[in-house]
Amino acid sequence: MPAEFRQGPLEGLVLIQPRVFPDGRGSFFETFKASEYAANGVPSNFVQDNHSVSVAGVLRGLHFQSPPFAQGKLVRVVRGRVWDVAVDLRPQSPTFGQWFALELSEDNRTQLYLPEGFGHGFVTLSDHAEFVYKCTAEYNKASEGGLRWDDPELAIRWPITDVQVSDKDQQLPFLKDKP
Repeated sequence: MPAEFRQGPLEGLVLIQPRVFPDGRGSFFETFKASEYAANGVPSNFVQDNHSVSVAGVLRGLHFQSPPFAQGKLVRVVRGRVWDVAVDLRPQSPTFGQWFALELSEDNRTQLYLPEGFGHGFVTLSDHAEFVYKCTAEYNKASEGGLRWDDPELAIRWPITDVQVSDKDQQLPFLKDKP
């Protein structure tokens, strides 16, 4: 099997550890194989890929898309290191309002799948990071949403607090004020 799939601590999250084949020339690994991912609970109907470049201390998020354009996301880092955060925002979920975080890096090659209904964000831990992700729905501005990264109700333990946040992200609502 080219990858190991594990269920995350919040229902629907899937952690993926690709099998890497190194040799004297470098290495090779599969980043996505529709049949294998679908067999392990990760949809294969991705319709949009995104590539984000950030410098040290940049915090992006917490973002989501509302129905009918809600997005599942398959995320990974191709250069550098980030602290990646998933927040369960599904009102009927037993883990509503809970979060999970892990380091994604070019070295560990770990991927995370977040199903529809999760908020997502990350902070760059290295001097430079390139973050790529596949989405199950196309971006739709009218469905764009987000929550404040420093929401006291969520109490996310970010590994750094001296962060660069966009003006737009700094104006996002707290969970208690989410429409």
